[in-house]
Amino acid sequence: MNAIVVVDRNWAIGREGGLLVHLPGDLKYFKTKTLGKVNVVGRKTLQSFPGGKPLPGRTNVVLTRDKAFEAEGCVILHSREEVLEYAKQYADEDVFISGGAEIYRQFLDDCSTFYVTKIDAEFEADRYFPDLDELGLEVTWASEVQEEKGIKYRFLRYDRTGETCQK
Repeated sequence: MNAIVVVDRNWAIGREGGLLVHLPGDLKYFKTKTLGKVNVVGRKTLQSFPGGKPLPGRTNVVLTRDKAFEAEGCVILHSREEVLEYAKQYADEDVFISGGAEIYRQFLDDCSTFYVTKIDAEFEADRYFPDLDELGLEVTWASEVQEEKGIKYRFLRYDRTGETCQK
C-alpha cells in the first residue's frame, strides 16, 4: 500500500480539521496519483472534502468506528482488519492511505511507499505525520522545488528499503 500526505518541516499535516495551506499544485499532484485508485480515509477527512462528498474517479473507503455512519458513494468499513481484507482485491500500488492522522498511524507499517509533499515552512498545527527520515525510510525520488503563494515545496517519494522493510 501507499500513503500520500502533505507535511511541513515538522511533519505537521493539519489544524482544526483542515489542511495547513491550500496549494493547487499539491491538489493536482494528489489527483494525478490517486485517480482511478482506492482512497482510504477516516470519517473526519471525508467530511472535510468539498461538500463532505467522496472524491470522484476513485474507490472511496471510509474507516470509522461509527456503525451508523453512511456516505453515498463510499465503502464504509469499521476496523483496520476490514480495510486490509478489502484491499486484498487490489494491487498494493493501487491503494492509497490518505488521512487523517489516526488513519495514517494505523496503516503506517502496512505502507511500503509514501508520496510526501514537503512544504519548506512551518505552520501552527495539531495533527502530525510520523517523521519518515527518523524512521529510516529512504527518499527514492524528489521533484524540483515548486512555489505557489510564496511557499516552496517538493514532491518526494519515500520507500521502505533494506531493514525498513521488516515489519
